This record gives sequence, structure tokens and C-alpha cells, in this order.
Amino acid sequence: MPTKGMKEEAERYREWKSEGESGGTEVAARRATQILSGNELSGDVVIAMSAWFARHEVDKQGEGFSPGEDGYPSNGRVAWAAWGGDAGFSWSRGIVNREKNRKEKIWEGSAFSLQDEAQPAFGKSLWDGSAFRFTKN
Repeated sequence: MPTKGMKEEAERYREWKSEGESGGTEVAARRATQILSGNELSGDVVIAMSAWFARHEVDKQGEGFSPGEDGYPSNGRVAWAAWGGDAGFSWSRGIVNREKNRKEKIWEGSAFSLQDEAQPAFGKSLWDGSAFRFTKN
């Protein structure tokens, strides 16, 4: 569920856009709408958000990203707000990392593992039936 901080940033995006500020794409506008709806965001959206923030974190170093700087709000700052701002960044990254760790634990705890002798066989064709052998622990 979008947090209060994410909604505040998405609303800031909407205000800037209504004032004629540049920044953000159609996808950014859609993301702001999703955040402001207050509805649960899908796993795919959370992953997309985390990836977007990872690519655009560098925008925070640009002039006009922070209040008081010339050019505030920069295009990057406007787009950052559409995606939920710093609140959306930490929220999406936290969920992605939590799910990644959960899946790794499931794999580690699984009943099956690759046998050591399968390792040298990686060069063999997967279709000849000899590349991998699974054993029950």
C-alpha cells in the first residue's frame, strides 16, 4: 500500500505539473495516479519502481533537485515526486529486498540440490540428459 509520504510526493508532482513544470513521462503520470489512488500496488509495479529509482538516483545530484537551488524543481525532481519521492524509493527497495531474501531462503531450505559432480557438466548440452542431476537431501 502506498505510504503517506509517497502520496504527498505524488500530490506535489500533480501540483508542479498543473503549474506547467516539465518532468516525468506518461508512465510517471500513471505511477502518481496509482500512488494517489491508495490502492495496493502489484509486485510488478513495486519492482518497476525500485528499478526506476535505482536508475534515476543520480538525478538527485543535478542542479535544481533541492529547494533553494537554481532551477528548482528540476525535471528530475518532478519525475522523482511522481514515483513517490524518497518515501517511494525506500519503500520499493525494502519490499524488493525482502522478497529477494525470502526467495533465497526458500531455495536454501529446499529438498533438492545440485550434486557436486554436476558442476563440471555445465558445458554439456542440457538436452542430453547428463548436464544436471538432482538428488533429494
